[in-house]
Amino acid sequence: MKPEELSDRFLDFSVRIGHVVDALPETRLGRHVASQLVRSGTSPGPNYEEGCAAESRADFAHKLSIVLKELRESRYWLRLVVRAKLLSDQKMNGLIDESDQLCRIIGKSVATAKNRSKT
Repeated sequence: MKPEELSDRFLDFSVRIGHVVDALPETRLGRHVASQLVRSGTSPGPNYEEGCAAESRADFAHKLSIVLKELRESRYWLRLVVRAKLLSDQKMNGLIDESDQLCRIIGKSVATAKNRSKT
């Protein structure tokens, strides 16, 4: 996958996160999850863009590690939304699947970047 394609996926992911955040109920739990999710769910894209301009392979690996951490956190909050029945699982399954796919893609990229920075 080309960097531009992955960047577009992150942008779409952020937009979808925004729609979920706006749809969460105005309860104490809904507001808390919304606050956390808007932060973690919109940060992978900008962090990925920053990683693409990294100054070294080690810097690139570090930036992608941050992307992966934020994706994992987002996936947790999305799963909590479903488990707490804040939104229906039919609405959430596609986004949870996308977060899983992005985690796998970035996880492999981090491993590859770290291996290459050792050589």
